Amino acid sequence: MTTQELSSETPVVTDFSRVLVANRGEIARRVFAAARELGLSTVAVYSDPDASAPFVGEADAAVRLAGETATDTYLDAEAIISAARRAGADAIHPGYGFLSENASFAEKVIDAGLVWIGPSPKAIREMGAKVNAKAVMAAAGVPVLTDVDPESVTEADLPLLIKASSGGGGRGMRIVETLDELSGQLESARHEAQSAFGDPTVFIEPYVARGHHIEVQILADAHGSVAAVGERECSIQRRHQKVVEEAPSPLVERLGGDMRERLFAAARAAASAIDYRGAGTVEFLADDNGRFFFLEMNTRLQVEHPVTEAVSGVDLVQWQLRIARGEELVALPEPAGGSSIEVRLYAEDPANDFSPQFGTVHHVRVPAARADAPIALFHRRTDPGIRVDGAIEDGTEVSTFYDPMLAKIISWAPDRRASAAILAAALQSMRLHGPVTNRDMLINTVRHRLFVDGQTTTAFIDEVGLDELSAPVLAGEYRRASVVAAALAAAHRGRGQAKVQRGIPSGWRNLPSGYQSKRFVENNSGAQEYEVRYRFTRDGSVELPDDDLTVVSVADDLVIIESDGVATRYEVSTYRGEAYYVDSPQGSIALIRPPRFVDPSASMPAGSLVAPMPGVVIRVAVAVGDQVRAGAPLMAIEAMKMEHTITATADGVVTEVAVRQGQQLSPGDVLVVISDDPGAAGTGSKED
Repeated sequence: MTTQELSSETPVVTDFSRVLVANRGEIARRVFAAARELGLSTVAVYSDPDASAPFVGEADAAVRLAGETATDTYLDAEAIISAARRAGADAIHPGYGFLSENASFAEKVIDAGLVWIGPSPKAIREMGAKVNAKAVMAAAGVPVLTDVDPESVTEADLPLLIKASSGGGGRGMRIVETLDELSGQLESARHEAQSAFGDPTVFIEPYVARGHHIEVQILADAHGSVAAVGERECSIQRRHQKVVEEAPSPLVERLGGDMRERLFAAARAAASAIDYRGAGTVEFLADDNGRFFFLEMNTRLQVEHPVTEAVSGVDLVQWQLRIARGEELVALPEPAGGSSIEVRLYAEDPANDFSPQFGTVHHVRVPAARADAPIALFHRRTDPGIRVDGAIEDGTEVSTFYDPMLAKIISWAPDRRASAAILAAALQSMRLHGPVTNRDMLINTVRHRLFVDGQTTTAFIDEVGLDELSAPVLAGEYRRASVVAAALAAAHRGRGQAKVQRGIPSGWRNLPSGYQSKRFVENNSGAQEYEVRYRFTRDGSVELPDDDLTVVSVADDLVIIESDGVATRYEVSTYRGEAYYVDSPQGSIALIRPPRFVDPSASMPAGSLVAPMPGVVIRVAVAVGDQVRAGAPLMAIEAMKMEHTITATADGVVTEVAVRQGQQLSPGDVLVVISDDPGAAGTGSKED
């Protein structure tokens, strides 16, 4: 951690006592926790879908923002400032995302006489437009990647990366590998950038396929000091969004030499160039030789800030608040050292192209997490542990209106291998009953030999293979035993609820009963089906035909099964008698009881493609009669702030287009019908 002096006029100390957080979910909870420790009161704002979210109840006061979408609520600057005035807040913290890097919003907050907890509008504006940011950094001597003119692109320039000038979080980003896809990818990137950030401007730069995403955390006060608090590596990404982040960077640790000092010097030069104030991050793309290039500067708190807090001992959110009220950066604590790794738990299905998921979180618990506080900062402790910064609790509804991140699970240990091991164990023991998530992928990632050895790049997921990374953690006999446990717990619950006539339990007979069976379908895109055959004997034991599993005991919520002399406990939870979740030390599985009879009205034409999630149709690319090839784009749907392309699953003729642009979709709605009959063209009705 290093500090340099910046020339600046000494500011007037600005005090405030009540902070409104113009954000939602786990970052709102994080800021509330830091504010409380400084004796500040807090105000939440919330949209209609978030009315019962945990963060709302944790604030001292809450103000409703009428509406459902981000545009109508968390992106409405006037509504947020009005909420602050009505609630008596005298400062606004933007969190990350939404309006956190919106210079106009910062100006409106300041003009309203409120304290803006962030850098100056001028600094935000200079770094917010990435085309301009690169020019400013180049002038300051920070190495940058050159821009590419789309009108003069040749094969020699490929591959390319399209990026939103005002963007972040992977939105508005596209990889271009062939010249014929450039125009389509530009259009798609511009549309997503406009939707997410209100600015369709994009730029193009060379794409480094096997780079390392390294970022430096800085703190700068208004008295002339800037500190480089440490670096992080965030190379493992999907759809250009970070999935795993850690501090320190494995690449920097491996190369050694002066790389860390050069990174810190470049980050300080970046801060100096724009007279930065507050917490910020300077992001770089590095290669295996230690060369690095400026990517962007995030003029806000980062999602991955906890890993820096864990190894540095610095509470970054408290320092945001302290700098905003005019305090000077004092000597920061000596780094705690060790290794911290963070994973982002998303409601998404990696095996189905990371399709966003939604629904009710019935139950969530991380047994390994600190029990003394919802957000426990490691710099107060010296022993390894798990921290959870979460947006969910039992009963939380995961909607389609916002980012699908549910929580961040963060580990700390004296060395990197131990940090990865306790993080994987915490994820595996986690009880999470609700939408499909990327949990198994996260476990497989941090246990993968390349990750453990620190061999991670931005191509990690592509090179290892999504099939390998998204494979079920629960496998083999433990997977089979988990399904058996679900069936037996369901049967035991049914027997307990059955009527008793004259002291004789329902179903009792004086001869051995035949085998019964229960069917389950796995609750994910694989939809694997299972059947369990069993019977309860007259002495109360359970027999499983043709199976080497031995049932030790059965209860409504706990089944103990032995295999090869080893007994394992399987905890079984059910919701409405339809969804079953089985948790064991070896992992978890989510199952659904399929209906015994299929509703004939639920059938649909052969070749139908259906909506995988709620969303809005933003583009239709085909018409009735079109010949399409497998993989051809048919339409685009916007959901959870991302654009999702629906592609043809087979060659054929479009016989029906069942939706139109702007239409709101529900899961299962028919979108397009494709026939493999060459004579089918023109038999459907074209959408107006």
